[in-house]
Amino acid sequence: MQQTTHTILMIRPVNFRMNEQTAVNNYFQEDMDLKNSEINKKAQEEFDAFVEKLRAVGVNVIVEIDDELNDTPDSIFPNNWVSFHNNGDVVIYPMFAENRRKERREDVFIRLEEEGFKIEHIVDYTSAEDEGVFLEGTGSVALDRVNRKAYCALSPRADEDLFIEFCEDFEYTPVVFTANQTVEGKRLAIYHTNVMMCLAENFAVICLDTIDDKKERKNVVKHLKEDGKEVISITEAQMHQFAGNMLQVRGAGDQRYLVMSEAAHKSLTKDQINRIEKYCPILSSSLETIETCGGGSARCMMAEVFLPKA
Repeated sequence: MQQTTHTILMIRPVNFRMNEQTAVNNYFQEDMDLKNSEINKKAQEEFDAFVEKLRAVGVNVIVEIDDELNDTPDSIFPNNWVSFHNNGDVVIYPMFAENRRKERREDVFIRLEEEGFKIEHIVDYTSAEDEGVFLEGTGSVALDRVNRKAYCALSPRADEDLFIEFCEDFEYTPVVFTANQTVEGKRLAIYHTNVMMCLAENFAVICLDTIDDKKERKNVVKHLKEDGKEVISITEAQMHQFAGNMLQVRGAGDQRYLVMSEAAHKSLTKDQINRIEKYCPILSSSLETIETCGGGSARCMMAEVFLPKA
């Protein structure tokens, strides 16, 4: 069982813009004073440069182009609708925003099979949408695949009962908590777990300040530490620069990299960088347009492929 993979699925956008349907509870999104076509062009440039950097260090990036016919402004974030597991399971998740449900595409699975991966079962939780219940993939759920633990910050996009069901189905121990951010003086739920925490093989980058309940905070730290992870704490200000939205991947020669945006990288202190680089180098890329309009960053753009090879 591995925590990291060489292979990443990414979706190149064709209609990227600020998604009005997700903005209601994604407080990271902001308007840009640009035409949508300009925003999409900039996002494509950032996307292409990011893919190039990953490939340059030997990460196997499978790029699918978004379907022009679907009006899917957030298709660049595939990790919310699908996850791929080492037993050949593919999981499809229920999505909060109606226009994001169109991102789910079977041709992506055909492409992975063409690339030599084996899909055994498709586990589909999307009927939960009929009940108004959501769990947005590895956005909502941070998986410690080695220690079989799943961390989830509850929110309108992460339902506790469905999360527990997922953990039972896949034999993960659930670690449930609430993570908040300050929005106009109020403490409101952070929309996705993966903007406030990142689980790597030997360490975790986490914004503990968002877990207001002391007991819950202590419990999260206890779980991380008992699994031998060094806990690298970030501030809420750093989280707003997407310093929690990182992913550890493997490149050539099995070298690990911690992948993040340039904004996240710049927000880190020298000490935090040293603590990360003890384990692996940092790879960062400018994702300014994607972060501003999309309210998501590097981690959200990468769906990890753990499927077995055929």
